Amino acid sequence: MSVLYVTGAGVSVDSGIPTFRGEDGFWTIGSHNYTPQEMATRAMYMNDPGQFLLWYYRRFASYRNVAPNMVHGWLADKQLITQNIDGLDGKAGNADYISIHGRLDKVTLLHEQSFSGGGDIALIDAPWEPVAALDQDDDERLTNALLEQFKISTRTQIPELGVSLKPYVLLFDEFYTDLYRMSEAEHWMDTASAMVFIGTSFSVNITAIALRMGLARRIPIDIVDPSPVDLGVPDITYHAMTAADYIASQTSGN
Repeated sequence: MSVLYVTGAGVSVDSGIPTFRGEDGFWTIGSHNYTPQEMATRAMYMNDPGQFLLWYYRRFASYRNVAPNMVHGWLADKQLITQNIDGLDGKAGNADYISIHGRLDKVTLLHEQSFSGGGDIALIDAPWEPVAALDQDDDERLTNALLEQFKISTRTQIPELGVSLKPYVLLFDEFYTDLYRMSEAEHWMDTASAMVFIGTSFSVNITAIALRMGLARRIPIDIVDPSPVDLGVPDITYHAMTAADYIASQTSGN
């Protein structure tokens, strides 16, 4: 039986990473002038890369050294698509999981958004450490350091195609491509014998796509969440519990 697991921010809470839409979530924290939804866009990166990179660095890169928890460990040998960019599934040993929204520990050369390829664009280790060594209260120095590390001129602040680096993350005004292994993800959805959604609020496109494909194929679908959203669809099994409690129930045979 080929079970496909689709996970969201809820699986990383026990590692100390807040969910996106909770009271302490990432999407409740913007910049001085913009909302998170305005900041996390390709347009912001292109038009004001200094402010974008500083926001991204403070919100996401601060979690670059967080350790995986037992949920990630249990999922390490499973077929997995995750919305999370924290990279914890890889740290836990899952060698082939799909991080459909990217990873905070990687960057790519800036490319046209219309480029549909995947393997032709190399993933590069993100240059966070030189910035982390600086005074974290000096925004101007941090911004200049980020621009330099991402190969963007501090004078013009204009990212250059094929030269500048861009965080390997799918932004709000971008779309799924094979850079994020979208074709492979769709193949997994189309061949799975069952789907289990863990820790997701179904507020992002990938969960809607997976759910739609699972329902069309009439395969078993389980949803695991402490407060699961009732999708109004029959034949879905809801588990009103944390990811850790669900895994405990599976390993105990209950």
